[in-house]
Amino acid sequence: MKAVLFDLDGTLSNSKEGITRCVQYALSHFGIDEPDRDKLEVFIGPPLVDSFMKYYDMSLEQAREATAKYRERYTPTGIHETSMYPHVRECIEELKKQGYIIGMASSKPEEYCKIILEGFGILELFDDVVGATMDGRIDSKEEVLLEVFRRWSHYGKHEMCLVGDSIYDVEGANMVGIPCIGVTYGFGDVEEMRKAGAVAFVDDLAKLPNVLEKM
Repeated sequence: MKAVLFDLDGTLSNSKEGITRCVQYALSHFGIDEPDRDKLEVFIGPPLVDSFMKYYDMSLEQAREATAKYRERYTPTGIHETSMYPHVRECIEELKKQGYIIGMASSKPEEYCKIILEGFGILELFDDVVGATMDGRIDSKEEVLLEVFRRWSHYGKHEMCLVGDSIYDVEGANMVGIPCIGVTYGFGDVEEMRKAGAVAFVDDLAKLPNVLEKM
């Protein structure tokens, strides 16, 4: 194993406040009042357009409009309503010390990922940051990972793994043929990830280097 790819929301970043408040803002544009932000945790991870269609029965056109409204609040405000999980910096610094290449593979737009990592003071620890595109050309976890392969063509799939917190990470990794390690403290369902084929779990990123050493 030479390269470790990290998901962002729910894996490195506790982004519940920013994401759910922005979803509330977008829903209010359609006259929908959703006071329970716990209910909106389902929006953390998958592409926004898909979630607006799935959970609020929106058409594709409405979901795109809702996503635009979401970003209207997210760009100036919501992006900063986040905090870094414990031991993120220590974990990545240890992995780099051991010679791993460190990347990000997130369904969040790439420019947002970089702003968040920079705010955490850890952007410089990443060899590359790969995320979704604002126009939807790259959106799903599978598409993001395929973009990683395009950029990192000098590495083979057998040399990479993904660390994520949800079934979308596990399924995306499965689709492109790389293993996924799940974190148990994020927003996904651990049993779902287990059934989908996560190869290992950690309840603290401080434990990740030891898990990788055994793979």
